[in-house]
Amino acid sequence: MAGTEAQFQAVVDALKAAQRVCIITHLRPDADAVGSASALALGLDQLGKESTIVIGQRRPVSENLLTIPGSERIQLASSLPENYDVYVTVDCGAIDRTGLLEDDVATVDNLVCIDHHSSNKGFGSINLVLDECESTTVVLTRVLDLLSVQLDTKIAHGLYAGLMTDTGSFRWGRPAMHMYAHRYMQYGLDTKQIAVDLIDSTNADDLQMVGRVLSGLRILPAGPHHLGILVASLDLTEGSAEGSVESLVDFVRALDGSDIGVVFKEQSRGVWAVSLRSSTVNCAELAAHLGGGGHVPAAGYTAYGDEGEIINQLVTRLAEE
Repeated sequence: MAGTEAQFQAVVDALKAAQRVCIITHLRPDADAVGSASALALGLDQLGKESTIVIGQRRPVSENLLTIPGSERIQLASSLPENYDVYVTVDCGAIDRTGLLEDDVATVDNLVCIDHHSSNKGFGSINLVLDECESTTVVLTRVLDLLSVQLDTKIAHGLYAGLMTDTGSFRWGRPAMHMYAHRYMQYGLDTKQIAVDLIDSTNADDLQMVGRVLSGLRILPAGPHHLGILVASLDLTEGSAEGSVESLVDFVRALDGSDIGVVFKEQSRGVWAVSLRSSTVNCAELAAHLGGGGHVPAAGYTAYGDEGEIINQLVTRLAEE
């Protein structure tokens, strides 16, 4: 695995020296966020260390993510717990992804950042950011090995969950991703059930929501590009599972007639989480221009305004290229 031994060793030394560790992952978490945080907490248990997992949001975590072992330890918080020896962010591509905890995280001087997003320039006092890795759980696997943590079924479940979902069920990534999956599966994982829990499971209400959003699909020109756009307003999605709303991006990821898939997801009135997907456009670079970040093929940012304003902002940005 790329990344200097010194970077890994700095993270390992910080965790070995700590007795109390606060683990922070990003708001609106996905399986890589929850899998990374939970696997690290379970690993620290083996070392006799105390750990807490916090997310800076008020909205409950999606129920399907709570199938990941260790996720029951997640606490929703509006301020950072005090008196921890080290604070560790996992899968946070930028400090603002810590949500309500951002201001507190910015003041922490014993902060370790473990991540794999290409847009992450490092906001911790110790940074381990490997953008060639398919998931943060892959980065974390090496950290756990160096800590002499023995993988077990629960830890492997979290690591596999992050890798499986961040590769679109192994549809993209390096050959090495299959080697990691093979290793995790040696611990008796029910991979079929994990896929059902994290990807396939839905209900009639959520399926009807997806249909309502899909009925508004548009393809719009934007400079040299064409956008496949879905708008998931609160009026359409309120009450739906967060996982079902997040899955909308899969419908425009590779839409004929477009080269960028976009989903605008309204979080509160006039505040939108925007997901970008493309196999030809650098989504991380585009998102960075709009205040966000992510990976080259998949990134996101936050937009403010009504539906017309947020679409026009993106179209204008692409037209300026």
